[in-house]
Amino acid sequence: MIKLKNLVATYTTVRGQVKAVEGINVEIPNGIILGIAGESGCGKTTLMKVLYGDLRYPLTLQEGSIDYGICRDDGKEITTADIRDYWFKRISYIPQSSMNSLNPVVRIRKQFVDFQSTKQSKADILAEVRTYIQQLGLPPEALDAYPHQLSGGMRQRVMVAMATFFQPEIILADEPTTALDVVVQKGILLLLMELQKKMQNTIFFVSHDIGVHYQITHKMMIMYAAKVVEYGDTNDIFERPQHPYTRMLIESLPTVGSVKQRAGVSGRPPSLWDNLQGCRFAARCPLATALCRAEEPPLKEVNPGQFAACHYAGS
Repeated sequence: MIKLKNLVATYTTVRGQVKAVEGINVEIPNGIILGIAGESGCGKTTLMKVLYGDLRYPLTLQEGSIDYGICRDDGKEITTADIRDYWFKRISYIPQSSMNSLNPVVRIRKQFVDFQSTKQSKADILAEVRTYIQQLGLPPEALDAYPHQLSGGMRQRVMVAMATFFQPEIILADEPTTALDVVVQKGILLLLMELQKKMQNTIFFVSHDIGVHYQITHKMMIMYAAKVVEYGDTNDIFERPQHPYTRMLIESLPTVGSVKQRAGVSGRPPSLWDNLQGCRFAARCPLATALCRAEEPPLKEVNPGQFAACHYAGS
């Protein structure tokens, strides 16, 4: 079980500190694909950075802690303070843009060798890597190329290969199919699903595409304005969403064969600089009442295993 305990992450700016992740308190079973959805600026990528331990200025973990559910060689549990020592080996990150993540002036083979163990010779490492990337649909000569010589899909497969080579327990995939065409997207998604099934690890999968979440995730976490507003099994969330924001996201999804006109979520998320009171979605919610505007609803269990932060969830 991966436990996120009251996480509060802030960015330091010239105007002061702003909370980009606030009060996240969730338990996530091992060996699943967890989908994280929400509008831009809701805190998805910040949460991924906190999980990865990439806490560099101006980002700070102000409160809370993470139990990763994995132990060091001495038997003690890994914490956010030492998670950086286990990058790639126990926890990996697949970023949004592979072109911005790979060194443009260094061949792929050297970038693989740089993060490998120095106990092996470079020849042995490259032999293992060449065999592994072929299993992921990459030609062995891709190792000899520079990033700009590969297509977007091939670069993304290189990032997936780097992230999964050591079979880490946790993989953080931050919109790994952004800017790829639908055919390549499908290939990357099927690859991630196949690897997760084979390795039985936990994947945190961030995407704006609700349809993708429905197809590949086991559980979903819906975020809005730095908070989690709904969490539960993917099937439960799609069949009976308990938060109005979740319901509106699902209803905006086009369906094959349906002639019903789809509507988006009107309005804009609140500014995190404002002194927010009540439910953060109240200004955009068609069901909001005076209670919603006055009191912030806690994240509570509405159905077995399904949580929602809404005063009227379950009614």
